[in-house]
Amino acid sequence: MQSTTNKKSKLTIYIIAAMILGFAVGLLVYNYSSETYRTDFSKNIKLLGTVFIRLVQMIISPLVFSTLVVGIAKLGDLKSVGRVGGKAMLWFITASLASLLIGMVLVNWLQPGETLKMATADDAGLKDLATKTQEFSLAKFIEHVIPKSVFEAMASNEILQLVIFSIFFGVATAAVGERAKPIIKALDIVAEIVLKIVGYVMTFAPIGVFGTIAAVVAKNGPGIFKFYGIYYSYFLLGILLLWILLYGVGFLILRNRMPELLKRISNPLLIAFSTTSSEAVFPKLTEELEKFGCKDKIVSFILPLGYSFNLDGSMMYMTFASLTIAQIYGVHLPIATQLTMLLVLMLTSKGIAGVPRASLVVVLATCGMFKIPMEGVALILPIDHFCDMFRTATNVLGNALATSVVSKWEGELSNGE
Repeated sequence: MQSTTNKKSKLTIYIIAAMILGFAVGLLVYNYSSETYRTDFSKNIKLLGTVFIRLVQMIISPLVFSTLVVGIAKLGDLKSVGRVGGKAMLWFITASLASLLIGMVLVNWLQPGETLKMATADDAGLKDLATKTQEFSLAKFIEHVIPKSVFEAMASNEILQLVIFSIFFGVATAAVGERAKPIIKALDIVAEIVLKIVGYVMTFAPIGVFGTIAAVVAKNGPGIFKFYGIYYSYFLLGILLLWILLYGVGFLILRNRMPELLKRISNPLLIAFSTTSSEAVFPKLTEELEKFGCKDKIVSFILPLGYSFNLDGSMMYMTFASLTIAQIYGVHLPIATQLTMLLVLMLTSKGIAGVPRASLVVVLATCGMFKIPMEGVALILPIDHFCDMFRTATNVLGNALATSVVSKWEGELSNGE
């Protein structure tokens, strides 16, 4: 136990050191090199972060499938699956609506769109996003949700598709009963092996963090913080309000265990913050929640669902960014239209991957749907990485809290390690 704690503390120190070093190196490159060199340096050093993210992504599919199927099967009967799933969806929908409303109220109150200048548009980044939103529609969304092949879903890390298949597989496994026990045991072992791999992969986290931070600062420089000061500070206010809301509700339910939960997930929060990828901490978050006292069958069921249906930070940002862009271009949206946008985002955001810029893809599609100039998305691209840090960490908090709360409601929350 002491050894594990020491390792965790060392990893946290290494990650913080990597962030500071990455910022310093990026700043040196930005200040003392040509624009061509800065671009090349940023492109190359970013590979360190890409390698780390890909290492994590390679274990997401087997972990989600094995843990979700085992979690559903261990619940024992379909009535339990429905009860736990219903409680989870109640939390997810309520949290999503609250997050979306915070973003909507802040933009209408503070008017951040009045402070942005269109001269800073990132057209190259916009083209990259536009290729991801071609033919975005309800029909395409439904086609995307339902997998035509589980192997294709695994190969492309389509988490929502994998969740859909895993739920069917898990429910069927539970229905088969005794004869399915060897399958459950085998998948349990698979999950244990994958979690072991997580420990190996996490040793690369400081290297990935260094590369990611150095790349962004070398390319954009420190001036980006000043240029987007108003926009960024209002966004952080929204995140703060969301954290206060989540912490407050969590404290009402978990009582004095809420600070313990925050302490337990501090490492995943830091990694998510610095890599801007929820996927990067999914395995580690699974491990920490079980140590906190959540039963493995609850964690295995709720957490994968949360990654598809409960991205609180991303939800808040979607209304915040979409309505800000509308303000920039003087597009007046009545409150009724904004509420319609909120409901549309409730649907279109489900299943977005926990990877960088996934939220912007949905924002771009939403702008097109509500006749807001889509080129406005390019205005927020330069600062999106820094916003993504906070919204990704918030997603992790929201999912950890959802899993812990449902565990408490089910009477399956022990004192942990």
